Amino acid sequence: MADKNNIILIGMPGAGKSTVGVVLAKKRGCRFVDSDLLIQEKYDALLHELISKYGTEGFWKIEEEVNASIEAQRTIIATGGSVIYGPAAMEHFREIGTVVYLKLSCETIRERLGNLNERGVTLREGQTLQDLYEERVPLYEKYADIILDCEKKRIREIAAELCKIG
Repeated sequence: MADKNNIILIGMPGAGKSTVGVVLAKKRGCRFVDSDLLIQEKYDALLHELISKYGTEGFWKIEEEVNASIEAQRTIIATGGSVIYGPAAMEHFREIGTVVYLKLSCETIRERLGNLNERGVTLREGQTLQDLYEERVPLYEKYADIILDCEKKRIREIAAELCKIG
């Protein structure tokens, strides 16, 4: 059984999980893993290609399987925005670390995102970003050990706050 010495970052696409994760790993002197990159490596395809090939739900199964198999020590793990649709992965993350939800308003997310398809965002037919936001926020809050309001904060400020964990 792994020690709970990892920090797992969850949140909407565009919330800054990967960017904050890299800065935080440097500040803490530990490893950084981006679970989206692990998925792309394992399947040798970009996220949006996997979503096109397997569909939204199929992609979520892939994402859950890859995330649930991550073994890490003293690592910052940045996850994909849809990680919360995989209960096995989320339970695994809670067992191996502290789950932190990087919370932002839907408006801020919209400004940051640009093209949703290119980003590999899993939207169902007819679903808007607002719909997605309203669906996911309760799940992020359910799985988070810590909810960090990141509105109007710089990456350095967020990383500094996260350095105080564990």
